[in-house]
Amino acid sequence: MRAVRLTVVTAAVTAATLAAATGCTQKSDGKSEDGAVQVIAKDDSCEVSKKDFPAGHLKLNVENRGSKVTEVYVLYPDDRIVAERENIGPGTKASITAEIKAGDYEIACKPGMKGDGIRQKVTATGAGAAAVKRSPEMDAAVAAYRQYVQAQADSTLPKVKTFTDAVRAGDVEAAKKAYADSRIGWERTEPVAESFGDIDPKVDVREDGLEAGQDPAKDWTGWHRLEKALWQDKKIGDREKQLADLLDKDLADWQKRVGKADITPTSMANGAKELLDEVATGKVTGEEERYSHTDLVDFKANVEGAQKSFELLKPVASKNDPQLVAELDEQFAALNTLLDKYRTDKTSYVFTSYEKVGKEQRKELSDGVNALAEPLSKLAAAVVK
Repeated sequence: MRAVRLTVVTAAVTAATLAAATGCTQKSDGKSEDGAVQVIAKDDSCEVSKKDFPAGHLKLNVENRGSKVTEVYVLYPDDRIVAERENIGPGTKASITAEIKAGDYEIACKPGMKGDGIRQKVTATGAGAAAVKRSPEMDAAVAAYRQYVQAQADSTLPKVKTFTDAVRAGDVEAAKKAYADSRIGWERTEPVAESFGDIDPKVDVREDGLEAGQDPAKDWTGWHRLEKALWQDKKIGDREKQLADLLDKDLADWQKRVGKADITPTSMANGAKELLDEVATGKVTGEEERYSHTDLVDFKANVEGAQKSFELLKPVASKNDPQLVAELDEQFAALNTLLDKYRTDKTSYVFTSYEKVGKEQRKELSDGVNALAEPLSKLAAAVVK
């Protein structure tokens, strides 16, 4: 998925982005007039305007004053992600709304989107879970999304086994045929998997996403390592068969842990935006599936996952911001219509190979993603109004 995956950085970005995007002025207590905490990300520092703030719905205004693209994360002490925002360009701002319980956290800025990031310890004070009041509609949305995520994980395992069985049998063509389908459930719910921090780097990292000092021959595992073997190397050896076993094991771990994920209305909304960011930075560019060129399958799954979160949150968002909901309905429909142009079988996940999609067509897809991503970035704020 991402070139580099780091759980810690994402949450900080999410919170910081919210305040910066609104352009609010900062008060002497370190918060802006709308109550947001300011985060200034630079190439060598991560400045947070306030280290202590009330538990509840946290807003972060993020501004990137560095020369590199950055990510910002809000993290639990064990590096699980509370919220995140990726791909904040130099000189740009972003905003994030997150649900924060009382406790200790870290805000991390990740210049260049590499490494562990520059971190600041922060504390949310107050009544813990009681600090956040949810409506019955919010509780229903969270419960339904939790069921959706679990169902996606459950349905993924047999599809992955079809893929890994073919790898273990040394059948290159059968493995190629099963590869894209095995990834759909993961791509629909990837932000939840990323929130654990340790699973995504095992199963979905690309070679250029390995951390400094890691050896691709020993440390690169997961889908994309097998993708390279199948499409570029065109052979399956003992190492690939071992990696197939490991992929089964790691995804079984994911499936067992999904039900325990920390899911909130704001994490659902932020996750929907993250899925669109994944499309913009990996699928539209062709970087994600650089050997198999099955990017449009991932693209569609990401959009479906984002739309699921939106649909579940719509009862709440419709009350708070009906205009935003109407725009999101329109943009989701437009992007799905555009994607269907490349669907060679309307009843299944069969899409045009991305290497056959021209420059102008990719630009059209990119524009469609951007048109949806902008209003989708406002969903979390609309949910907590």
